[in-house]
Amino acid sequence: MGIRTDLAMEAKALWEKSAGKTTKLAGVRARERERDGFAVTDVHILDRRGEAALGKPAGRYVTLELPPLARDVRPAAEALAAELRRLLRLQPGQGVLVAGLGNEAVTPDALGPLCLRGLFLTRHLIRHLPEQFGGVRPVSAVAPGVLATTGMESLELVRGAVRHVRPACVLAVDALAAAAPERLCRTFQLSDAGIVPGSGVGNARAALQKRTLGVPVFCLGVPTVLDAGTLGGPRGMIVTPRDIDAQVRFLGRVAADAVNLALHPEIY
Repeated sequence: MGIRTDLAMEAKALWEKSAGKTTKLAGVRARERERDGFAVTDVHILDRRGEAALGKPAGRYVTLELPPLARDVRPAAEALAAELRRLLRLQPGQGVLVAGLGNEAVTPDALGPLCLRGLFLTRHLIRHLPEQFGGVRPVSAVAPGVLATTGMESLELVRGAVRHVRPACVLAVDALAAAAPERLCRTFQLSDAGIVPGSGVGNARAALQKRTLGVPVFCLGVPTVLDAGTLGGPRGMIVTPRDIDAQVRFLGRVAADAVNLALHPEIY
């Protein structure tokens, strides 16, 4: 399609625009609905036909859109948490490893590390204070950084954590890329198809998926950048909102609260 986007809903819209109304998109099922006043779009890529059309691995992609100028954390976090619980389908006591992907020193890429700051991590509490925390879900986190600062792929570090912690699944939190400026910092995408770190800015690394980690990999992402080419500028130049510092801090709080609500409903 020539336009970079990590959002399945955008990839579907772009395919339909290029193919014309008379061509059916095979291998993809989609619907629009509402969750507590927030617009939600479900895109389910069913098979290889859908993968080829949208350029994304098979799986479920759930997009929740915030209204313009949204600044209230709790309603957005509650709606996102409900969608996340629906996707994860965890059993009581199953552990989760949250991977905060990205580079905290680069603001548009700092969503993952910022999210980790607000998480209620419990694995160590369960081990050392079992009488007080024995009934809560074991949750741990890892911030693998980026190859340039660690010399290691995110996959290598997350894989090591998975082998040590043995979670039921991994939840990766990362910044994404969008095709439409109105979706920047306003759209949360959840997926059960894993993630390729760095793909949003054209620097794709090794994929975090069940086949590479041995456990299911879910993703929570927000587009914070887009290719300038979609705005008529030079392709390959990445642009981001000028208030990205405030935007990413807000989004990090929403993401952290949503994860806490989804994984610890008895506490939050």
